[in-house]
Amino acid sequence: MFIRIEKASGVPISRQIADQVRAQVMSGAVLAGHKMPSIRELARELAVNQNTVLRVYEKLTAEGLLDRRHGDGTYVGVRPKTAKLRGQRQQFKDELSQLVRRGQMLGHDAGQLHELLEAVIVKQASTPISTTTTENKP
Repeated sequence: MFIRIEKASGVPISRQIADQVRAQVMSGAVLAGHKMPSIRELARELAVNQNTVLRVYEKLTAEGLLDRRHGDGTYVGVRPKTAKLRGQRQQFKDELSQLVRRGQMLGHDAGQLHELLEAVIVKQASTPISTTTTENKP
């Protein structure tokens, strides 16, 4: 599993981790039944507090994405119900709309916004998803 943390970002670290795990599960990049790293292991790899990873795992377990098995570990669970997925997709659309408005306020026209989005999609598509890494920005 590939997770990139941007510590200089205004987005809380727990949200960054949860969003990336959620995206990889929802896209099928990480399949149901896959054993997740232990809380201690993932915290060490990402250089974050164990409580941060614990909160993420608890949240994703409540969403049905993860299945925590006492004494055995944490596994990717079944996909969330369709209604929950629809809600998450709507939230994504809303967030994307906000980004487009922000881009327009910065002077980008529709063509420039399309180019920026395409560049991000291409970059994300070429990002490996098999290892866990961190990105620490000053």
